[in-house]
Amino acid sequence: MFILILFTTCCTVVDSGEVGIRFHKWSLNEQDYGGVEGTCKGWVFYNPITTNVFTYPTFTQRKQYETFSVNAKDASLFEMDPTIAYRINPDKACDIFTKYRVGVKELEEGYIRTCIYEAYRTCANQYTSDSLMSNRANFERDVRARLEKSLMSEGFLVEEFTSKITPPSSLLSMIDAKNTAIQSALKAENEVKEAEANAKIAVAKAEGNAKAMKIKADAEAYYNRTIAASLSPMIVQEDMIEKWDGKMPQIMTGNGGMMMDISKVIGAKK
Repeated sequence: MFILILFTTCCTVVDSGEVGIRFHKWSLNEQDYGGVEGTCKGWVFYNPITTNVFTYPTFTQRKQYETFSVNAKDASLFEMDPTIAYRINPDKACDIFTKYRVGVKELEEGYIRTCIYEAYRTCANQYTSDSLMSNRANFERDVRARLEKSLMSEGFLVEEFTSKITPPSSLLSMIDAKNTAIQSALKAENEVKEAEANAKIAVAKAEGNAKAMKIKADAEAYYNRTIAASLSPMIVQEDMIEKWDGKMPQIMTGNGGMMMDISKVIGAKK
């Protein structure tokens, strides 16, 4: 029983997804800050009276934070809802433990949260409200670059970082009004273009009809001129005789004669 109790209190297991840190509880060397011996894996035996083993997970951790409120350059208040996926660099685990002496949850609510807020605050101060809304991708890229720089220096590797950006309600109203105005302007512009197109079509049809009528009129005039030129006076008189019903005309000329000498016409015809 003594050996079993001794074994359970003097031994621990650090699995493959963790990094163990062996440290002395009481260190008399001031330069040996925290009394950290180094990292360890697998079965680890130690003296529980003077030594202890702390573990950090080295696989990816994901944390979704509550809303951050930051001010833009023009003092507008934006709300940020970040989600971060990170992991601890095993080579920096001893430095993290030596400096903070807390677990992952405490690090998330402490140092990491502070870094995220600082990145948001610093980057938001570089944008006005309008520019931040129209350049969200650039803003998030700037925030992530600043966050990676601050976290990486401490031994945290950022795998993913996303943000849900919520502008102030007044700005949302202005954006909606602006979008409505743009849509109305585009609609009016399209209506003007449609009216111009319809007018051009009507003009083209009218011009086509006018040209068609002119061509028809020119053709009829040409036909009439051609027929008129081909008719001689004798042909006209012959046509009149053929259509004569045998009755003498009732209208006489001033000298008592008929308007037309029919005998001459008949003789000419013979």
